[in-house]
Amino acid sequence: MKLFRKDKKNSIPKNQGAAQPTMKTHPDLQVISGSQISRPATKPQTGATQPSPQNITLPGVEYKIAVASGKGGVGKSTVATNMAIALSQEGAKVGLMDADAYGPSIPTMMGINEQPQVGQDKKIIPLVSHGIKLMSIGFMVADGQAMIWRGPMLHKAIRDFLTEVNWGELDYLIIDLPPGTGDVALSLTQAIPLTGAVIVTTPQDVALADVRRGAAMFERLEVPILGVIENMSYFLCPHCGERTDIFRSDGGKNTSEKLGVSFLGQIPIDAEICTAGDLGVPIVASNSDSPQSAAFRDVANQLVEELRNRGPEDELKIIS
Repeated sequence: MKLFRKDKKNSIPKNQGAAQPTMKTHPDLQVISGSQISRPATKPQTGATQPSPQNITLPGVEYKIAVASGKGGVGKSTVATNMAIALSQEGAKVGLMDADAYGPSIPTMMGINEQPQVGQDKKIIPLVSHGIKLMSIGFMVADGQAMIWRGPMLHKAIRDFLTEVNWGELDYLIIDLPPGTGDVALSLTQAIPLTGAVIVTTPQDVALADVRRGAAMFERLEVPILGVIENMSYFLCPHCGERTDIFRSDGGKNTSEKLGVSFLGQIPIDAEICTAGDLGVPIVASNSDSPQSAAFRDVANQLVEELRNRGPEDELKIIS
């Protein structure tokens, strides 16, 4: 199955009474129906060239960073969105690619749910919200539609998001992976050389055990682990500011030390973070002066430091 496929029946008619705009709805980009996603992938045409692994370079993108989690429910997408906005607020050019085909949440969290358009170069133009370039399978799926996709379909979708989207010049492309150690992570690492991966966890033992599995997956795929982020780490009293460790303390930090990777920081558990995401205005954008936003900026700062330590990039901005 092709994610972006031509369909003459569904193509958009030309506006006969006005000049054609430089941007229009992409004729190859359709809302995907249940019958389409349940079909097996079609065989390539005779003579078609099959792409080789890691032949996508994205020369305009400096850092390609996967945000992963060993299990669902740890707030991975919340961390990805707020971290992306924190980087953008300091002047970086940031893109956010939602690779979670089974549960795309970036459209909701970033407050935008439209179909992308296409430019004159026939490339998909990412949607933009809060200064971040966005692409998500959620922009092409009807509300409530289940994504019943096989591995080859996921592989094709990932490659299309990388090759058919005009990301332009970016300092960071943040890629929000689905939870676990499945096909999407494998397809991504086969398609493009990643700068590294960030693993999001919570302090509980069950989540920390999955961090170790996720780390083992990236090690096997030869993807550097840039660090571990502990989400829902503690609770800050809104009245007195006292910190309470609802779960265990320093589980993420201890696990990162055992794995020999950097610990990028802790994010508090807070109702305002959840509400802001549900409203489509992540807390770093809606309440940038809050302690919760400061925690996300600290994590982004540590990520930049880690990237600086790994390479010769001396011009990266440190977030204050």
